[in-house]
Amino acid sequence: MTDKRTLGRSDLTVSPIAFGGNVFGWTLDEKQSFRILDAFVDAGFNFIDTADTYSTWVPGNRGGESETIIGNWLQKTGKRDQLVIATKLGGDMGDGKKGLRAGYIQQAVDASLKRLKTDYIDLYQSHYDDPDTPQEETMDAFNALIRAGKVRYIGASNLSADRISTANQYAKANGLAPYISVQPLYNLYDREQFEKEYLPLVNEEGLAVISYYALASGFLSGKYRNAGDAGKSPRGAGIVDRYLNARGTAILHALDQVAADLHVPLAQVAISWQLHKPFITAPIVSATSEAQLADITGAVSLRLTPGQMAQLDEASAISGNKQSK
Repeated sequence: MTDKRTLGRSDLTVSPIAFGGNVFGWTLDEKQSFRILDAFVDAGFNFIDTADTYSTWVPGNRGGESETIIGNWLQKTGKRDQLVIATKLGGDMGDGKKGLRAGYIQQAVDASLKRLKTDYIDLYQSHYDDPDTPQEETMDAFNALIRAGKVRYIGASNLSADRISTANQYAKANGLAPYISVQPLYNLYDREQFEKEYLPLVNEEGLAVISYYALASGFLSGKYRNAGDAGKSPRGAGIVDRYLNARGTAILHALDQVAADLHVPLAQVAISWQLHKPFITAPIVSATSEAQLADITGAVSLRLTPGQMAQLDEASAISGNKQSK
């Protein structure tokens, strides 16, 4: 079993990696999803993250496919009470179903609970901000769900640090449960926004950090080394355009050296680097095969030396910001 970490200021303990459920109903069908979920839990992990909008982008899908597969798996295995299930609302489900209005929050949570085949959600997260709805209304509605036993804790993804702060100020001033977690973009390449904007709030509020795109859409696996590699996946061109520059190349070079020293895949080193950061609770990662899953989960037991951490920190350094140790 892996060592568990406390999820922010809650009584939930989670594995140091969360499985990202965006692949369920997209690149994995239900049978394949069940196999990956079984392997993940059998390896001692207990944290699964999804969203109601997964996977609306797939032709023929309507959203809710990922939650439905997870719910079917929970029903089949009977392991609900062993797991921490996180899902999100607020993204566009079509037909005007989006946002963080009180009435919609009630509708969305009931739909997610039905798909997940459970009577409670451990961590319910605002997927996107809703500037048209007062934060007071949103926090009041979330707390009504907590009082009703439908939700245990609430978190935020893709909200600015200022918006999370003001929402939590309102919650605390009115005896309400605040956001206990943030779900930001964070990896060796994408460090600047989180470290400059969110990290002070994380430290001040004791927020759990559940980072997404931990492998920079696959770039940090070493799969994309030159412009010709853009054809390796449907989103390869975008990855090459965004990450394959002098800084990206320097990061890959540092990863290559550390990975060679330790005889492990680059992806394992990139995730382990995050796990060595005291402010990271659990990066979100996905896998589409058991071999990929083993590579990723192996990061938990990987130990990087202070010298290796410094090498990776230096290669990925951001301008004008003292590196976090």
